Amino acid sequence: MVATAPVERTAGDRPRSRPRRAVLAFWIRHIAMQSEAFLLPALIAICVVIGVFAHFHNVWVTPSMVVLPLLLGGFLLRFTAQLVLLVVSALVVILDAVTTHPERPTPGTILLIGATALIVLVMSRERVRLGVRGTRGESMLFDLRERLYAQGRVPRLPPDWHTELALKSAGGQSFAGDFLIAARTDVSLTDEEKQPGRLQLGLVDVSGKGLQAGTRALLLSGAFGGLLGSVPVPQFLTAANRYLLRQGWDEGFATAVHVVIDLATGEYECYSAGHPPIAQLDAGSGTWSLAQTPGPVLGVLPEAEYKPTRGRLGYGDGLMLFTDGLIELPGRDLSVGLDRLLGVAGTLQTKGFAGGAARVIDAVARKTNDDRALVLVWRTRPTD
Repeated sequence: MVATAPVERTAGDRPRSRPRRAVLAFWIRHIAMQSEAFLLPALIAICVVIGVFAHFHNVWVTPSMVVLPLLLGGFLLRFTAQLVLLVVSALVVILDAVTTHPERPTPGTILLIGATALIVLVMSRERVRLGVRGTRGESMLFDLRERLYAQGRVPRLPPDWHTELALKSAGGQSFAGDFLIAARTDVSLTDEEKQPGRLQLGLVDVSGKGLQAGTRALLLSGAFGGLLGSVPVPQFLTAANRYLLRQGWDEGFATAVHVVIDLATGEYECYSAGHPPIAQLDAGSGTWSLAQTPGPVLGVLPEAEYKPTRGRLGYGDGLMLFTDGLIELPGRDLSVGLDRLLGVAGTLQTKGFAGGAARVIDAVARKTNDDRALVLVWRTRPTD
């Protein structure tokens, strides 16, 4: 007789309950909850259960509760599956009225179920146009909005340079036709302080306002953000103009200002495409001056040329970029809006630039129903 040694189970041979539960949870969340083969029967079963309970417990459960699976179906099912669910819900209500309660359904119940079904079907058709179900469309828009904001985040700058952005859309919407793109180029990755490179800023105002211009702004921000720092500085607006022309939009023009600042010397170049002038604060005199930079708007002329104006920012100086939503006033000339803007900006030197972008845009554009954006760039001494 040969003795057999007991077989020892290693940790890898033991039943893995936790991974199985994780797989089951993943299947329910990402496969079952997204499959009509699971969702439609489940919602039909809920309708049937409501009908049964309404038959025996009409105090706590009423046939009008079928609006709950109808609402869930509006978020989770396709249009044709919602029609099937609507038919089942109607049969549940009719059978309840025929079998037990001839006085039901009341006109209020019919109105409630009908209105709910109509709203759900209309919303579902809008989602069918987008090609998504549930709240994925809202999630996609949220992600796109975050990407738009990420394009406008200014990279980390040397201690003597500071920037602020204030952006408000028409009607308080989350999307606007104004956006900022930024890049720090020609910088040494090993020693940013000794070789600060250049800061490139692009402030763009897409035609239209609010949600109407927001979709175009989302597309252009990604395209222009890819061009910024990838093409030579004098060719940025030219490349952006060609890209916009290729889109063939009926309302496809845009204005833009492109500023390139040497972070070591403070010298800058400004290119403009039909954009309002930029304003520079001279710390010595305490006055703001406008720098006009002529140039055609983007998306109109196929062969457009953009020439720069040059200047220099010393310690204590500031630069202000803004869109026309801050200076356009109904029935008034643009010069009136410019004077008002510069008057409010005159307080920045006394109150400080920090938080100044929001203060200026709130004071100037209270009654303006347009997208507006303002960018402040200022330079301080390294010891400040």
